[in-house]
Amino acid sequence: MLRQLFRRIHEIERRLSKSFGTDIDTPAGRRAAWWHFHLTDHGILRGLWTNSEEIAPGVWRSNQPSPARLRRVRRRGIATILNLRGRDKFSFYLFEKEACDKLGIELIDHKIYARRLVPAERFLELFEIFDQLEAQKPFLMHCKSGADRAGLAAALWLMDKEGASLAAARRMLSLRYVHLSSTQTGILDHLLDVYAADCAEHPIPIREWFATRYDPAAITASFHAKKGWPPPETA
Repeated sequence: MLRQLFRRIHEIERRLSKSFGTDIDTPAGRRAAWWHFHLTDHGILRGLWTNSEEIAPGVWRSNQPSPARLRRVRRRGIATILNLRGRDKFSFYLFEKEACDKLGIELIDHKIYARRLVPAERFLELFEIFDQLEAQKPFLMHCKSGADRAGLAAALWLMDKEGASLAAARRMLSLRYVHLSSTQTGILDHLLDVYAADCAEHPIPIREWFATRYDPAAITASFHAKKGWPPPETA
């Protein structure tokens, strides 16, 4: 019952968030986009709470930055941003892209999700972006809240680039960053659980695992079974 209520609230919020906020080129559109960013995209909360941390030398994670925060980020020497929400037509992306262009920040758009898994190719592309970012530190990676997608990307960076253990990488998905494993976003924790179980029998680097053993459909099905939820819908 509670899960259905949260799903209903999330659906209402999603529909509202997609009803406006796609224009920053006219005065009226820009005003509407400002409200969209601060209310439906929760920018008003992010003004006080950045969920920001340097997870390795020159590697930062955070929630969605505002134009004002991007100016502060640029003054700290950060000239590259990995946007894990992907390219979009709504206020959060329009304001970010505009600010990055003005500030001389390279904006890399790569979309992953907090509540569902993407195909192996999308993760392998993320590792290729990591290769590029290694030479562009300091850089910042972010999603909307900085809790889930940024947490998973941070965990993958630590394992792939810093040689961190899985146990250390898991800390990137924790209550410290307001990540809740009990909700649908717990699929990200389950992804690491499956990797851990696979490594227990046949150790394999995380990047190679995504290339050869990662099965998003099977992982999603086992996550639903673990939660006692109905099987996932198939296309």
